[in-house]
Amino acid sequence: MIQVAVILVSSKIQSGQQPDENRKHLEKILTNHQLTLLSYDVVGDDRQAISRKLDTLCETTEPHIILTLGGTGVRPTDWAPEATKDVIDKEIPGIGEAMRAESFKKVRTAMLSRGTAGIKGTTLIMNLPGSVKGVQENLDIVLPLVEHMVEKIGRKVTL
Repeated sequence: MIQVAVILVSSKIQSGQQPDENRKHLEKILTNHQLTLLSYDVVGDDRQAISRKLDTLCETTEPHIILTLGGTGVRPTDWAPEATKDVIDKEIPGIGEAMRAESFKKVRTAMLSRGTAGIKGTTLIMNLPGSVKGVQENLDIVLPLVEHMVEKIGRKVTL
């Protein structure tokens, strides 16, 4: 079974100023695709905090996949792509490009998304937007290839 760790990037949610709309929806998506939620963490809009959490997850829990939610736009506080690039060994720009291209067909603001993906060790890291709808639409694009991607980076998938 593919194990997924999630990092929600939002200072407002971390501080309790805003509710987390994503968790229940994401858990349902993962369950429907037979993926296991290994951990779910919320970190603030801080590049170093995001990088540290990515490193920690890769080193301690070794998930097959880490999804970051939020922090992919153009606001001054959006740092998820940079934090991801700080820790990955290899970037996979095609994942972000595919998500943007498909999302752009539905919403023009998709061109403002800077999400990327990459590999650290044998963990695949992907940046998703922060909205529930954006998470769903982007996962619809990448989930059909998840098992293939995980196996290509050297992880065995056990059922």
